[in-house]
Parts: sequence; C-alpha cells; structure tokens
Amino acid sequence: MPISRDVILDTLSGISLPDGGDLVSRDLVRALSLGESSVSFVIEVPDVAAARAMEPLRQAAEDAVKRLAGVEKVSVVMTAHEPAAKSAPKGEAPSLKIGRHPEGGGVQKVAGVDRILAIASGKGGVGKSTVSSNLAVALARQGRRVGLLDADIYGPSQPRMMGVSKRPASPDGKTIIPLTAHGVTLMSIGLMVDPDQAVVWRGPMLMGALQQMLGQVAWGALDVLIVDLPPGTGDVQLTLCQRTHLTGAIVVSTPQDVALLDARKAIDMFGKLNTPVLGLIENMSMYICPNCGHEAHIFGHGGVKAEAERIGVPFLGELPLALEVREAGDAGSPVAAGEGPIADAYAALAARLVAGGMA
Repeated sequence: MPISRDVILDTLSGISLPDGGDLVSRDLVRALSLGESSVSFVIEVPDVAAARAMEPLRQAAEDAVKRLAGVEKVSVVMTAHEPAAKSAPKGEAPSLKIGRHPEGGGVQKVAGVDRILAIASGKGGVGKSTVSSNLAVALARQGRRVGLLDADIYGPSQPRMMGVSKRPASPDGKTIIPLTAHGVTLMSIGLMVDPDQAVVWRGPMLMGALQQMLGQVAWGALDVLIVDLPPGTGDVQLTLCQRTHLTGAIVVSTPQDVALLDARKAIDMFGKLNTPVLGLIENMSMYICPNCGHEAHIFGHGGVKAEAERIGVPFLGELPLALEVREAGDAGSPVAAGEGPIADAYAALAARLVAGGMA
C-alpha cells in the first residue's frame, strides 16, 4: 500500500510543541514529499535560535514517521525563516516575493482547474504567445472558464497582449489574486516586476516562480488553463511536465523547414516527459493581400500538416499572417475578441478543442 500523505500529517500532529500546538496545527511542515518507501519534509521555524531548541522535536518527528508501515527512509530538515520583512503600512496588503527556489514534491494538481494545456514551440518568433492569448479569448467566448498563465519568465508578453498592467493583489503575502481581461483569468511574471527591467534568474528561481504562479494563484474554478511556455526545451518546460497534472501540449510552428526542425525537438521533449502532444498548429500559414485578395505563402504552406500526419498527431488548423493580428496584440485587445475571418479561425480552433474534450 502506498504511503499516505494524510497518515504522515496525522503522525506529525502528535508531535507537540513546548509553547502549545503541534507541528501540523502550527503550520511548520513544508515540502512534504513521498516516494515508494521514502518520506522527506522540512520543519520551518521562526529563527536560528528556535531551530537549535527544536532539534529534539525534529528527531522525534523523524523517528515517528520511520516507525510507520512501508516507510524505510526518512529525511527531515530544519530550516529558519528569512529575516522578517518590515510590516506593511496600515491599510496596505503584505508584499509578496516572486522568484524563489522550488519546493520539493511530486506531481501536484492545481486546485479548481480541470485541464491544463501547454502551448509550446521549438523556437521563438512563430507566434506562440499570440496563439495562446487569442485561443484563450476564443475559448472564453464559447462559454468556457479559461485561465491564461504567461510562463515565459524572461520575455513575458501577455500583459501587453491582453491589455492589463495592474499588479495583482496579495491579501496575505501568500495568495495571489489574478487579473481578468476579455473574459480570461490572467497571471504573468510581467505583472510582478518592472516591465523595463530584465529578469536575471538562474534555473531554480525560474522553477520556483512557476510553482508559485501555479500553486499560489487563486485561479478559481476553470475548465482549462492555457500555459504560454517560453520557446525551447528548458527548465520551465521540465518543471511544468514533471510537477503538474498536464493534460497535454499543443505545438505551434510556422510551415518553414527551419521552424519545423525546432518544433520536432519540442515534440520529442514532450514524448520523453510522457506528456501527450494533442495537436499541431500552423501559424502564419498564408498572407491574403487586403487590396487584391491574392493569397501568398510567405513562409511556405502545409509543412506542419504534413509533419502532423507523419508523426500521427492531430493537425488542429491553419492561422493566417495578418497586420490586424499584430495591431490587436499591441493594442491589448486580441483579434479573437472581435469579428472577422481571423476571429472566425480562432473560434473554429477553439470549437475543435472543445469538441475533442481538450478544453
């Protein structure tokens, strides 16, 4: 029988503190991680002096868990809070720090979210973020409860594309209240940092920030959460696939061979991480001259559909290259929020996902 998280917490609730309460009721247990026969967790205390005084309790907690059936290995670490930040002025909410080292643990479900779709690309510049924002809006217009998470930490673009700039509130310094635009619940690192400053973080801080935006945001009840991934096959992709109940990935590419080369790498990455690829989208598939109606294939045509057939995944559709898409994104009102042929193309794509049970 697998080790139960509830059994572990029940056991730790029996470890009483000298000044009242127990490890669980005082909320001192962090990063509880369960393996087949192993348990690890952190006991977080106010300061270094408290950590020294509570060493016997740490040992008692380790011994108690080790006595449980099925547990062969236990690792318990004591850690102290960082020095307390100055209290917020009266009437102001506590500050929230984004960007930290990731917490341990296995795959975690995002509360209230039925499906999580990652929108990915092998390279930058293929319109992945544009597809993410417009697809989210198109799904919302069809009655779905939609969230949009901008996980491109180094180059967040969704605040501009969705027309929002207000910093999300945090009433307790832990929970993040997301913003809403065009019927979509939105969170982006771009809302939490100075838009003119670069995010200069190593991999662990990227992964920690992603975990915060998934686990600490009050997403509410959503039918689908769209995650706009950064290009490539890096830390954010690995963290999302390994730590989240991901429904699947949709890969966006232009039809040109150079873009498809990188798209294949993204598809291969998802395969290695056991994440289903739900389909491929060909963006910038054609350009229709607004003056004469001539259709030109600037980046080629049909390459993504052929690739989808070759690897046996659904081809979800073609999206055009058009000036109005760029103008709408720069203006903060995605083209899918309006009317016309391009909005219809996104509506058809959204309907296909809904009909297929993917959104």
